[in-house]
Amino acid sequence: MLSRTADNLYWITRYMERAETMARLLDVGARMSLLPSTGEGYHSEWESLLQASGTAEGFARKYGDPVQRNIESYFFFDRDNPSSIASCIGRARENARIVRGALTTQVWDALNGAFQEMRALERRPRSELDLSVLTDWTMRHSAQLRGAIDGTQLRKDGWDFLNLGYFLERADNTARLLDVKYYVLLPGVEFVGSGLDNYQWTTLLRAMSAHRAFHWAYGGEVTARKIADFLILNAASPRSLRTSIEATTVHLDRLARGYGRTTAAQSKARAVLAELAETRVSDIFDEGLHEFLTRFIREVATLGALVHDVYLSGDQR
Repeated sequence: MLSRTADNLYWITRYMERAETMARLLDVGARMSLLPSTGEGYHSEWESLLQASGTAEGFARKYGDPVQRNIESYFFFDRDNPSSIASCIGRARENARIVRGALTTQVWDALNGAFQEMRALERRPRSELDLSVLTDWTMRHSAQLRGAIDGTQLRKDGWDFLNLGYFLERADNTARLLDVKYYVLLPGVEFVGSGLDNYQWTTLLRAMSAHRAFHWAYGGEVTARKIADFLILNAASPRSLRTSIEATTVHLDRLARGYGRTTAAQSKARAVLAELAETRVSDIFDEGLHEFLTRFIREVATLGALVHDVYLSGDQR
């Protein structure tokens, strides 16, 4: 496969997974804003989401103070924000248009349909659009695209590049969503184990559509250590860091077999997976959850850069 085609396929799914994550962040903010302010930490839950998503600087330049209504618009509609849902869906659709011949009709229709509906939403008055409707709409279309890819794409290298985009983006985004809760939303160490702490953890699970699965896996009380284990180390958890890196490794191994050579990207993915497999939740908290997540996000960025260099840049080595 041409590197340019592989690059387009890879970024279709990275952008759609990113759009879904922005919707989940908005859902976290909406749920957290229902709690009374503690008067500590960030000025608001909404400001904390800007910090965690890495969009605070761009937002400040355009809007100034982090007002909820402006943050909702910046995350969903604002084309000046390259990570907004509208920007991500537009870029995913443009990448798909370029490689239309490499996609099934069902995959194209799922993505093009989301794009056309987004354009219709942009023409409606913002006052008519409830935030929960917008976030549900985004997650539904993301799921439809994923289902079309899994159900109709031929299991060849194009399918592997689509899935590499999904799982690398998901690994990064799950780590960021965890960091929103632990490092940003929790006002201070004195709140650990409090009703506020437990409510925030439960809210995070619900925002990641993982609340019921968590209780199936662990039952009983919701605690920080259980959730960290579920979203970082549990191989049965569909959004966990380990699951995402395992899937990334599987698709890199398939590409290595198909192209007849191993690569630095494959070696890096195996190294990250091996570390996760040997890590215990107590090790994570001994290091510090925020510190662990920050280090993991850097590792995923390095892995993504290697995937680009090896397969997507046209300068294979």
